[in-house]
Amino acid sequence: MNNKYKRILLKLSGESLMGGQNFGIDSSMLKHYAAQIKELVDSGVEVAIVIGGGNIFRGLQAVESGIERVQGDYMGMLATVINGMALQSALESSGVYTRLVTAIEMKQIAEPYIRRRAVRHLEKGRVVIFSAGTGSPYFTTDSAAALRANEINAEVILKGTRVDGIYTADPEKDPTATKFDRISFSKVISMGLSVMDMTAFTLCQENNIPIIVFDINRHENLKRIIQGEMVGTLVE
Repeated sequence: MNNKYKRILLKLSGESLMGGQNFGIDSSMLKHYAAQIKELVDSGVEVAIVIGGGNIFRGLQAVESGIERVQGDYMGMLATVINGMALQSALESSGVYTRLVTAIEMKQIAEPYIRRRAVRHLEKGRVVIFSAGTGSPYFTTDSAAALRANEINAEVILKGTRVDGIYTADPEKDPTATKFDRISFSKVISMGLSVMDMTAFTLCQENNIPIIVFDINRHENLKRIIQGEMVGTLVE
């Protein structure tokens, strides 16, 4: 099959792993993602993944429980490593070679992040899962996704969400909200639409990395995007 993209960065939220639960990891969601990612790898696409930790711990919410912001952010980073390990297991169970890479050194379970090594893994057809965010507090996993996408020269960031693109308002709250098929970086900023946090978004804008926001829960969507179909919303 003819693929439009050769190297992608897939951004998954931690919440997407919860399925119907209130927290934690739903094994059926892991299998769902692993099956979709395997299809891409089998078609020759180089896949890097950044996954959030919101299903286990959110750094920003830690402040409310009396935990200092920096400490809370590090706890959130560790949550992304747990999710990365779970996704790695699911992928390897389906026959996909992976490498779990972390921005905080923990050599017993993951490789430290070294850019050239990560790129080499991708060239060899391994899925690289980037965990522990950027390794620094005050940066979200969106920022980590934008940073890693730039560093590995990914052609596009695919942001998997629960909604099928970017709307004029939250479609779950406003039934009159209309969807964009394409939108410019500057229009997203001027309209105040939340695609990624501003640090991540600006990094993509400055380095001309397009972002596609799409519904990750529909099985064919990832494959359709890779083949060049218009799915979700393209920000460029």
